[in-house]
Amino acid sequence: MGEPFIIIEGVSKKFGENEVLHNISMTINEGERVGFIGRSGSGKTVLLSMLKGLSDYAPTSGRIIFRVAVCVECEYVDGPSKAGKVCPRCFSKMRLHEIDIWNEEGLSKNVTARIAIMFQRTFALFGSLTVYENLIEAIGKTSCEDVNKRAIAIAKSVGLEHRLIHTARDLSGGEKQRVVLGRQLATNPILLLADEPTGTLDPINAEMIYRILKNEAKEGGMTLLVTSHLPEAVEELCEKAVLLEGGKVELTGDPKTVIEKFLSKARVEEKTEEAKTGNTVLKVKDLKKHYFSIDKGVVKALDGVDFEVKERQIFGIIGLSGAGKTTLSRIICGVTPPTAGTVDLKLGDEWINMLEPGPLGRGRATPYIGLLHQEYTLYPHRTILENLTDAIGLELPDEFAKFKAHSSLSAAGFDEAKIEQILKAYPDELSEGERHRVALAQVLIKEPIIVILDEPSGTMDPITQQDVARSIKNARNEIGQTFIIVSHDLNFVLATCEEVILMRDGKIVERGDPAEIVKRLKPEEEKGLVNSKN
Repeated sequence: MGEPFIIIEGVSKKFGENEVLHNISMTINEGERVGFIGRSGSGKTVLLSMLKGLSDYAPTSGRIIFRVAVCVECEYVDGPSKAGKVCPRCFSKMRLHEIDIWNEEGLSKNVTARIAIMFQRTFALFGSLTVYENLIEAIGKTSCEDVNKRAIAIAKSVGLEHRLIHTARDLSGGEKQRVVLGRQLATNPILLLADEPTGTLDPINAEMIYRILKNEAKEGGMTLLVTSHLPEAVEELCEKAVLLEGGKVELTGDPKTVIEKFLSKARVEEKTEEAKTGNTVLKVKDLKKHYFSIDKGVVKALDGVDFEVKERQIFGIIGLSGAGKTTLSRIICGVTPPTAGTVDLKLGDEWINMLEPGPLGRGRATPYIGLLHQEYTLYPHRTILENLTDAIGLELPDEFAKFKAHSSLSAAGFDEAKIEQILKAYPDELSEGERHRVALAQVLIKEPIIVILDEPSGTMDPITQQDVARSIKNARNEIGQTFIIVSHDLNFVLATCEEVILMRDGKIVERGDPAEIVKRLKPEEEKGLVNSKN
């Protein structure tokens, strides 16, 4: 293993009175692959943001030292093993420096410029540009002379050489994440920070990301730090793991030992009484969505889909990437027009045609459909209370606003003490898992008739997944909420849904009890939907 590269000395971080990191100390060697695992709110994302040198993440106390080789002439920065060698830019000598990135100006910027970061649930792409153009744009920030050759090489390394002329906004979630990774690799970093790199991806795409990250780290000698709530991500990617609990280091060691300690904290999900469903609230009949693609011809994203959802039901839609799940949910919400078929939502005693435009058609019904997309956003400069009320157009008296916010956060899995703590906090002061649950509360506070959750468990640790699964059931049992869960995470679906449909190539091929559907999966679906390591 390489020599010491990052030295973290007694680092603590407070946001207001909330201490999210407490006296963190460790040394990370050059070329090492380290995984930080812990439940939502443990401080994983804050630590990575601090290592990148992002504004607002300066340590409240302690130091972060980078031991790097710096060119005496052009101040080019490289890993500590390059000290005493020739600078690849100007051919001058490289010398070893120890740089406190939060307390030294000048060279600190040179260091952080060599650090790449992938944020969870953030597809930082130019949506109107092609994959090739996105890579070229990222390479343009480096001194690479043959950018075209470099772009093609990166596209091959992330498995997207067959998508080079596709616009970024038209890619699947897994493909977007690979473009994001390609853009980060284009900067030739000495340190890559991957914050939940596979949290929203199905297992097949996740395995591809794991393979790319390991290859790049091994072949390029790059140091890799990964945060994840997914045990398999840390086990697959890392040679050392750190368990964070409440902002403190609870255990450091080999991934298997640390993961066993982490999973030992997960509670066994208790059985709940079978809920009684009501009358049909949503009817989908012979729904079709066809479009033309230059490389594929006529694509049948949906091809004759029929199903019904009942009041107070937790209904699941599962399938591999490209099966038609997202297209179906967008049509139900009135966002995407179908080629043929009908979608009807019951509003009071009336049935509303969701395909009919105007205030008497879907315009009347859409306010009563809640959608939490996997690429949700919160207002960063508004408190959590404001995000749940006036920021989304709910102008309520102060006491009523707080009551509504409190009840929706409770339904989203927060306990009483945590709710009081976060109401005045800002989104950046919360973990990604906590922000996700606030976004769920943002949907629930509008009192929708039906809620569609698109990949709701992607960035949640197993314990938080249990909390959210429990809160979904409570919301159904206590206030009669109806849910449709669109997911590739069959473990989460098994824990929440009473009935599911399995989609393949735009068709429903199975419908029924989730446990029975599992028995009829194809081998590729078992690999892509059932995560045996979780």
